[in-house]
Amino acid sequence: MTIRTRFAPSPTGYLHIGGARTALFSWLYARKHGGKFILRIEDTDLERSTAESVNAILEGMTWLGLEYDEGPFYQTHRFDRYKQIIRQLIEQGDAYRCNCSKERIDALREAQMARKEKPRYDGHCRHHDVSADEPHVVRFRNPLEGQVVIDDLIRGRVIIQNAELDDLIIQRTDGSPTYNLTVVVDDYDMQISHVIRGDDHLNNTPRQINILKAIGAPIPVYAHVPMILAEDGAKLSKRVHGESVSVIQYREDGYLPEALLNYLVRLGWSHGDQEVFSIDEMVQLFDVHDVNNSASSINTGKLLWLNQQYLKEKPPEYIAHHLGYHLGKLDIDPTTGPDLLEVVQAQRERAQTLKELADICVFFYKDFAGYDDKVAGKHLTQESAPVLQRVMQQLTEIVDWQQTTIHDVVQGTAEALGLKMGKVAMPLRMAVTGGTPSPGLDLTLYLVGKTRTLQRIEMALEYIDRHAA
Repeated sequence: MTIRTRFAPSPTGYLHIGGARTALFSWLYARKHGGKFILRIEDTDLERSTAESVNAILEGMTWLGLEYDEGPFYQTHRFDRYKQIIRQLIEQGDAYRCNCSKERIDALREAQMARKEKPRYDGHCRHHDVSADEPHVVRFRNPLEGQVVIDDLIRGRVIIQNAELDDLIIQRTDGSPTYNLTVVVDDYDMQISHVIRGDDHLNNTPRQINILKAIGAPIPVYAHVPMILAEDGAKLSKRVHGESVSVIQYREDGYLPEALLNYLVRLGWSHGDQEVFSIDEMVQLFDVHDVNNSASSINTGKLLWLNQQYLKEKPPEYIAHHLGYHLGKLDIDPTTGPDLLEVVQAQRERAQTLKELADICVFFYKDFAGYDDKVAGKHLTQESAPVLQRVMQQLTEIVDWQQTTIHDVVQGTAEALGLKMGKVAMPLRMAVTGGTPSPGLDLTLYLVGKTRTLQRIEMALEYIDRHAA
């Protein structure tokens, strides 16, 4: 049997971090078993589905590197097929038209809740011949006896009595199909063998299995993944937790896609004490049977740590590629300054995110307007002015602007003035970087370049003069 998994988001917003983990688990399962991973856009909610949301989902999948083998398929392109299945169910007696008014349904539910019963449709129209010409919905005729057994790969065996299920609506009054119908038809037509999805869908699964049986379709294997909770233990919500629930926001915050995937795969799954996994290792080691059946909470500290490991270990070319996006947001063109690969190698161990890395790389490419008195006051003093004047004179005479010659000038200045190295290096570093975290002084000056270095020392001397006055 060919393994075929799917990810089927609804385009009513961004790609949610919980959805991304579900997509990852489905993708890994397909890749491990040499199967196919299908992307399906469940866009039948015409009021809430938007093209912007579709683009956000596709953008998030692309950024994460979760390549799909087939799709994206759009449910709005398949309405004829859904109508065909609905007609089939009606004709074979597994569905019926229902013309119960909203008022009757509301009254029924109020009475049931007053009796402390589970609100559900009472099957009033099961035995009525409702005309197709009058306003109606179509309901699936759920079996009244027996049970549905779900051998879930994560939760184990789940048994639901058919008597607990009501006759759900599979077609609305306007003729549009509902979720539980479309997902069943799609999984059947797309030959989905394994459905890996959030456990918020577990209540839908017995209903969908009954519909699959009614249309003579094979039953997929199900795995219901527990939800992801916020750090405060609450359910993740955009209203409460802001944009942090969006995959694209993680890109905006400066995370590498591999780091986020590594973090997501460890939310509810583990392999011994290993924390860092390459994509190949994830494919090789991940097993959906080993996913924990309880919810996992976001841990930003762990994600930051992981991201920093990737910043340190990934090839500088790769880091530079992703860093360019964040530099662009700071209105910086990396081609106007030092080699970005050299800057990445010099600075990457000082940052946990690409956003932080971009911030501490700005001074290599863009001049700053001045100095912060609280930071500069300690080093840019009247005592440091002659030191800076001396070192600027020596740096001006350098013909070959290299680390070794820069180092010799700084060291020679300290020796000539009878000062410890720090008395020269600290005011010089402050003058050139403005106080931004930076690598060794000779490397910093080399990357900043001769012209900018001399200009900034001159600016530091003017700052000292102003404050002396």
